[in-house]
Amino acid sequence: MGEKQLLMIPGPTAVPQSILLAGARPMINHRGPEFKAALEECTEGLKRVFQTSHDMYILTASGTGGLEAAVVNMLSPGDLVLSVSIGVFGDRFADIAETYGARVEKMDVEMGQAADAERIRARLAEDDRREIRAVLMTQNETSTGVTNDLATIGPIVREHGALLLVDGISSLVAMDCQMDAWQMDVLVAGSQKAFMIPPGLCFVAINDRAAAAMEQAKMPTFYFDLRKAQSYLKQGQTPWTPAVPQVFQLQAALKLLEKEGLKECFARHARLAKATREGVKALGLKLLADEACASNAVTAVRRPEGVAVADLRKLMTEKYGVVLAGGQRSLKDEIFRIGHLGYVGEADIIATLGLLGLGLKELGVGVDPAAGVQAAVNSLGG
Repeated sequence: MGEKQLLMIPGPTAVPQSILLAGARPMINHRGPEFKAALEECTEGLKRVFQTSHDMYILTASGTGGLEAAVVNMLSPGDLVLSVSIGVFGDRFADIAETYGARVEKMDVEMGQAADAERIRARLAEDDRREIRAVLMTQNETSTGVTNDLATIGPIVREHGALLLVDGISSLVAMDCQMDAWQMDVLVAGSQKAFMIPPGLCFVAINDRAAAAMEQAKMPTFYFDLRKAQSYLKQGQTPWTPAVPQVFQLQAALKLLEKEGLKECFARHARLAKATREGVKALGLKLLADEACASNAVTAVRRPEGVAVADLRKLMTEKYGVVLAGGQRSLKDEIFRIGHLGYVGEADIIATLGLLGLGLKELGVGVDPAAGVQAAVNSLGG
């Protein structure tokens, strides 16, 4: 049983068999017509998922590479950037900008809470000279299980005139994310989250405002130069050798998403997230995130009194074959996380909660191990 695992982390996520097999196709010429057709098909398919009519680029890199591309192609050294961070990955976005010479002003938010749109509005209103060049935000913060309200925040940033650069790495497909309607200028996603593909690709969409900014940007870039990507895309190519198997897998994933339907996919994630939260609470555990802004991709759970997160995760993996994520940085020993994005269904949630109940009981927590399952079933049935 040691080889059979239920991967319940917020990425990399489980991969459907059909997508795995797509990656096993024979290699092709990445400068030939077959790859050109695949790249064009994937680019158009991604635009539908991003809900945008603007330029889309597929890069061979992790999501962090996409964030770096967003920064270096839009900004110049010395530009003032407002970083609104609700966790570890918001901090990472800021670190990238600072590394390349931007002046980063941090707006930190309490762990477990979403960004306050009115606080952002007030800070931007103070910027009479329009010095703030860009606002960096994460739609879904996997380190805390919190989602920001970009539908409200996007128009606020646009009114000021700053660029809105959004980390949508764990949000795309798992929840609604309307790039154009919500007035995002750059939106980044990654293959290894709700797209159900192995790590290796990131996706960067830019609108006309971002494209104009790109012509003025002076940060150094080579591998992530979107102007090069733009030039090569016209020929149905990428500037550098792409991860060809992942492009095949992206083709397959987009077909699965089209078959399910984007709205139906959002609804599935919301339903599973609610069932997870109800099950966790029924086991007597506390959530980190305020449920008003709780993520549909991952649930962050406070550890029970007297139980070490490392011990719980070790037991769950080694005895029950359920892989849970730990906390990060200051939350490392305070929370564990249950990912429920991508190739996840009701049976996965019920199994995870049932085995979590057994694990908690074995570690001495006074709990009815079936309570989580019953609560999840009730939630799903409702």
